[in-house]
Parts: sequence; C-alpha cells; structure tokens
Amino acid sequence: MLIASLKRLEATVAAETEALLAHRPVDQEAVNRRKSQSLLELTRLTRDLDPRQLEAPVLDQLLRLRGVLERNQDVVGLHLRAVEEISGIVADSIREAESDGTYSGHVRR
Repeated sequence: MLIASLKRLEATVAAETEALLAHRPVDQEAVNRRKSQSLLELTRLTRDLDPRQLEAPVLDQLLRLRGVLERNQDVVGLHLRAVEEISGIVADSIREAESDGTYSGHVRR
C-alpha cells in the first residue's frame, strides 16, 4: 500500500513537471489538492513505520520519488523566476505609461 501511495504522488508531481515543461496550462488548485491528499495518506501510512525496516522496493520507490521531486522543484523555481521577471516588466511599463515625466530623470518623448 505504501508503494502504491508513493507511485501516485510520483505520477502527480511528474505530470505537473511535464505540463510546465510543455507550457501546457496547469490546474494548480487540482495539483495541490492531489499533493495534499498524498501527503495525508503517506503520513497515515508511515505513522508507526521504522525507517530502518524499509524493504528494498520501498527504498527504491522513495529514491525515484526524490528524483522526481527535485526535478519538479527546479522547474517550478524556473517558472516562478519567469513570472517575477514578467511582472516586473509589466509593472515598469505601467509606471512609465502613467508617468508624465515630471519626477523622473528621463525626458518623456
């Protein structure tokens, strides 16, 4: 049951990563809901688990999940930086369009 839960989380995270890389729309609310459900499920499944007693298949799946999560973190970080840059450009453009140049060091043309 633990391996199945880990695989579901891996599939959710991998689908989000692939959608971001392919520039497809992502229903972030749905993705976050599935991630939260997986976290709750994993918390319940591992509550009394001794990490030293994990079997090889579970450890392998955990390592796979870790790699998928690291890749997702990189891709999400890249998208967040892009959003910050774009929002900065838009904010600067709005400020420029609203300014008559009175208080700036630039002469408006």
